[in-house]
Amino acid sequence: MSKIIPVVLSGGSGTRLWPLSREKYPKQLLPLVGELSMLQATVARMDGIPDLDQPLLVCNEEHRFVVAEQLRLLGKQGRAILEPAGRNTAPALTLAALWASRDGDDPVLVVMPADHVILDTLAFQESVLNAVALAKTGAAVTFGVTPDSPETGYGYIQRGERLVGDSGGFKLVGFVEKPCREVAESYLESGEFLWNSGIFVLRASTWLDALAVCRPDILRVCRAAMDKGGQDGDFIRVDCPVFEQCPSDSIDYAVMERLTTADLNLPPGVVIPLAAGWSDVGAWDALWKVLPKCGMGNATRGDVMLEDCRDTLVVSEGRLVACIGLQNLIVVETDDAVLVAHHDATQDVKKIVDRLKAEKRSVAQWHRKIYRPWGWYDGVDAGQRFQVKRIGVKPGASLSLQMHHHRAEHWIVVSGTAKVTKGDEVFLVTENQSTYIPLGVMHRLENPGVVPLEMIEVQSGSYLGEDDIVRFEDSYGRK
Repeated sequence: MSKIIPVVLSGGSGTRLWPLSREKYPKQLLPLVGELSMLQATVARMDGIPDLDQPLLVCNEEHRFVVAEQLRLLGKQGRAILEPAGRNTAPALTLAALWASRDGDDPVLVVMPADHVILDTLAFQESVLNAVALAKTGAAVTFGVTPDSPETGYGYIQRGERLVGDSGGFKLVGFVEKPCREVAESYLESGEFLWNSGIFVLRASTWLDALAVCRPDILRVCRAAMDKGGQDGDFIRVDCPVFEQCPSDSIDYAVMERLTTADLNLPPGVVIPLAAGWSDVGAWDALWKVLPKCGMGNATRGDVMLEDCRDTLVVSEGRLVACIGLQNLIVVETDDAVLVAHHDATQDVKKIVDRLKAEKRSVAQWHRKIYRPWGWYDGVDAGQRFQVKRIGVKPGASLSLQMHHHRAEHWIVVSGTAKVTKGDEVFLVTENQSTYIPLGVMHRLENPGVVPLEMIEVQSGSYLGEDDIVRFEDSYGRK
């Protein structure tokens, strides 16, 4: 009996959804639709599929602890392959296929981006089961989304003749790039073209054998990187210097587009139409389309008050946002940035992010609240020679044993209990108590309790950057 492994590709940065999505905390880690993050929703929508194995994620090494925590909160025991560098989806799938088949197994892989929305889970699962049946025969299956408009922001898949049987599949005829409006309208009218979903179902051996024909260079480098890598708990590490030599290519370009030829050494390509409320949520206007709306076409989240607004999306992460007389606009408030854009210009958000990066402004990469494996910190105030942070430490977690060359720290416990190491001293600090860490003194903060620890940290000194940390011990393998 073949196992079915959900392979979740979580390497994107989601720059068009700035300021909610940041490079160091991208859109797949955010709850944009519903209570679950997009990554969690991607994993959860496979629940109930027969013969389902634990998920296998491929993610940026910098996101490993957040990804692991989100899986834990979902009650999953999946593993994560850590990419030391981004090389697009073909190498990511290759790493997953090599790992999944390492013991001679040949599971069926359901390959899904972590940042897509699918509103109809039952329809999606029905299509997955049909695709799995075809994949077990050696086919490489992709899903084509049934279009409902002449969309110019998606690539398209052309379907051919219907396959014999009740799988709902069609012969894969070809892939086409994002069309102009006139061409997209002709695609919609013909009924032969589907939006390219970026979701694939195939055996591990099917992918590896096809890659050996189409892109043996990618297969060779990925295999060497896996062979020289290792495992760190639930994290699978590949060799960084080797993997950095890997060519960058997508699943479509590397293999799937070749399946439309008559090459007998390649598996048959199949496309299954998918009508399940799919969206890649690539920009703010796409998110507005999938969110629930009022009778005036407005979608809101957070503390929002509207007056005489139409077809507008307003997101508040904290403060009250009041809007009057708006139409076809996007308004997004976070604790350190505000975006206002017209629906028709949301693709240009990336231009703002590029400018922020060029000016080396941290808001392009980081939120004010930053997550760490032990918890989080939020920079609430800063000035000349001082800054103030709120710090939350998970039960049983600890920061590294460290010291600073340029700053001293004052810690005030707001709730919970802190175990403090300061030089040769080890002591507890409880609610409404405080302690002082002088410059140059080795120290550590721990939460020995069963409830979260929250505290205020006041830093003072000549330099307050995060790189002024000398670590002596760390529970999470950080340098």
